[in-house]
Amino acid sequence: MICNDSNCSVLNTYLKAYGVELRQDQARACLAHLDLVVEKNRVMNLTRITSEREAIIRHVVDSLLLLPSVCDKESATNLRLVDVGTGAGFPGIPLVIASEARGLLIDSVGKKVNAVNEFLTELGLADRASARQIRAEDLAREHTHYYDAVTARAVADLGVLVEYASPLLKMKGRLVVSKGQLTDDELSRGNKTGELVGLSLVSRETYELPEGEGHRVILTYERTGKSRVKLPRQTGMAKHKPLA
Repeated sequence: MICNDSNCSVLNTYLKAYGVELRQDQARACLAHLDLVVEKNRVMNLTRITSEREAIIRHVVDSLLLLPSVCDKESATNLRLVDVGTGAGFPGIPLVIASEARGLLIDSVGKKVNAVNEFLTELGLADRASARQIRAEDLAREHTHYYDAVTARAVADLGVLVEYASPLLKMKGRLVVSKGQLTDDELSRGNKTGELVGLSLVSRETYELPEGEGHRVILTYERTGKSRVKLPRQTGMAKHKPLA
């Protein structure tokens, strides 16, 4: 079992290096999520990570690097978050656990969505978060400019994510993206798309994960204006015919 007092201490030690602090119950919930993922991974492919320490770093710590950019203590209580391409619930579930945010975790794969809903029920989070099989463009047609934050971790090209986020976000809402590798070309596509859809890059932070587990770039865009393009476009166009 990953969820034990020793690993809770390890997790909190890692997080403090990045200015993130969890209560003991929050740390235990994050690790209980990992245990659920490992158990489910026996019957479906959710993660290739096998060691406890690697899972703690590359799933929980990696997810919570986004927390300071997503919300502060004053704004967390009523914050509405949508996590795009959530997979096994990362970064969405750790972010919901670590804050008072209300989360919608979306993915295009129904089996993953069903698993994440099981996790949320087991963790006692079903009153604040749910998972749904829907694409970002289709969600934006239902809830236009509704969310305070959009998160994504290793999901799609930056320009695509910026386009996805614009019709979902309220004015001053934030898109927070985690990238392992970020080229100048991809950053340029993201910024050029942002100019077209009303999002501005407000923060770029770089981190090294503990124990040499990788490099991360956390990019934060804020919705500062109206889109010059009618959004959302037809489903799939953001990927197949990018704006930039």
